[in-house]
Amino acid sequence: MPALENTYALILAGGSGTRFWPLSRNSRPKQLLDLFGTGTLLEQTIRRLDGLVPFENILILTNELQLDAVRAIATMLPAENIFAEPAKRDTAPAVALGIGLVAARNPDAVMMVLPSDQLIQDTAAYHSVMRDALATAETSDGLVTIGIRPTWACPSYGYIERGGPANITGLACEHPPVEVKRFREKPDAELAAQFLAQGGFSWNAGMFVWSLPTVIRQLAAHAPELAGFVSELSQSPDLHATVAARFPTLTPISIDYALMETADRVLNIEATFDWDDVGSWLSIAKYLEKYGEENRANEPITQLDSQNNIVFNALPGTRIALLGVDDLIIVQTKDALLIANRHQADAIKNLSPLLPGELL
Repeated sequence: MPALENTYALILAGGSGTRFWPLSRNSRPKQLLDLFGTGTLLEQTIRRLDGLVPFENILILTNELQLDAVRAIATMLPAENIFAEPAKRDTAPAVALGIGLVAARNPDAVMMVLPSDQLIQDTAAYHSVMRDALATAETSDGLVTIGIRPTWACPSYGYIERGGPANITGLACEHPPVEVKRFREKPDAELAAQFLAQGGFSWNAGMFVWSLPTVIRQLAAHAPELAGFVSELSQSPDLHATVAARFPTLTPISIDYALMETADRVLNIEATFDWDDVGSWLSIAKYLEKYGEENRANEPITQLDSQNNIVFNALPGTRIALLGVDDLIIVQTKDALLIANRHQADAIKNLSPLLPGELL
């Protein structure tokens, strides 16, 4: 593993608040919510890095709408480590911005790119995997991905097709990397079932680790627009001015399309830690208290002849009672009430265009 002072992390903390409406809003998406009574997902992501990355080497990228809320949560980080994108440009420009910001500080760094909205509770196992990923990135000429072993044929995730063991001279680790054959886009249910039956596939968790020299070399070969942006940032006398002028001009594209699917060498380490992307209210339900016939709630409820309901009450001092209802999602906040069929949890985001602006 590289020296601690040479390790950096970029946490991506933007996004919208549509899937968990009405608890989440555009100014307060999932990663800024305390969904489990254990702190926000963003705070957990930062704290989980303690011992892997110095706090002064952790950068957060968000947007103007969420900047104040992120600063209020990430008080353990220097204020200058929190940046707001001046425009929405997908993950490749965002990651390039992070690479440029790190390159301006330490051109020989090894850095992680991490989502801010995933639930990982086994910190010891997480550290073990990420230490090996950092060592792999430092020792090899590959871009490292962290994969999640599939537990079911999920059509909502991208997949990584894993190859044979990677031959890396001088690398000794508990979680040896393999070569990546290719990335597979989100499959339909039938193809996802084939992946699961075949084996050798991981879910793409959107976690990447690389050395700066390696990723900059790969950007130059496969994403020259982003490579030019990184070069400008690393040499800029005024980072904020350069970001404001150049970032909005970058082509919107995901980091998978722009780099990972075309890079000369990509390696994969499969996670041994627990992982949940907490993608909908159905995911939240697993962590809530059980009441009666599989009703799940964050606060005590009264229920009679009701089953398989999910209740989240964010209004202290109020009581929710269920009578003769099944398969509902009920979310109460001070200014809105959601009542939805639990089988349409993924469609909650489709309410956004129909809602008044003050509720978004």
